[in-house]
Amino acid sequence: QVQLVESGGGLVQAGGSLRLSCAASGRTFSSYAMGWFRQAPGKEREFVAAIMWTTTTNYADSVKGRITISRDNAKNTVYLQMNNLKPEDTAVYYCARGWGLSGGDFGSWGQGTQVTVSS
Repeated sequence: QVQLVESGGGLVQAGGSLRLSCAASGRTFSSYAMGWFRQAPGKEREFVAAIMWTTTTNYADSVKGRITISRDNAKNTVYLQMNNLKPEDTAVYYCARGWGLSGGDFGSWGQGTQVTVSS
C-alpha cells in the first residue's frame, strides 16, 4: 500500500504562488502516473493535473497556463507549481497515484493539503 504525503499548502494572496509537494513511499514510483486533484467546500473533487512516467502531462482547462506538474523519480516526489493563484483555487489539494492521465485513472490518495487564496 503506497503512502502519499502532501505538503506546501497555505494561505496566499491572489496573484501569488505556491508549490505543493507529494512524497510517495515504495520503490516503484517511476512506474506510475501521478496526479493532483482538489476539492473546494461544498463541491466534488476535481482533476487538476497528471503526469505519466514518461513526463507527458495533462491539465484541467481551468488551470492551464498557471499550474505546472512535475516529478523527480529519484526523490519519489511529484510537485505542483501554482502561479497567479485565484480565490477560486481555494481547496484541499490531493496527490494521487494511478495509471493514466485522465481523472478516472487514479486509485491511491494522500490526505490532502489546504490551499487558501485570499482576494
